[in-house]
Amino acid sequence: MNRMEAVTFTARVRYWNEEQQSGLAVLDVPAEHVDTLGGLRQQRVHGTINGAEFTSNVMPAGAGRLAMSVSKALQKTAGVGMGGAARVAITRVGKD
Repeated sequence: MNRMEAVTFTARVRYWNEEQQSGLAVLDVPAEHVDTLGGLRQQRVHGTINGAEFTSNVMPAGAGRLAMSVSKALQKTAGVGMGGAARVAITRVGKD
């Protein structure tokens, strides 16, 4: 099995619904990495945020964006809060 290299980027933690400043916390995956991660579809990913290991989901976020959910526990472990920037390294889980 070929293991893909991690996609790395820096992203800001934001609310899924930014207009209402509420709901799920997410990071946007930069457009140049969407195809590498399998396109605009929901899927599992594994990696690190600020060095903290995690498994999460990426999902289409509208307007050609892919977003990754970031739990409160992961935010705490990674030392990043809402509006903060985080260094992310992720690979998709499953089919290679």
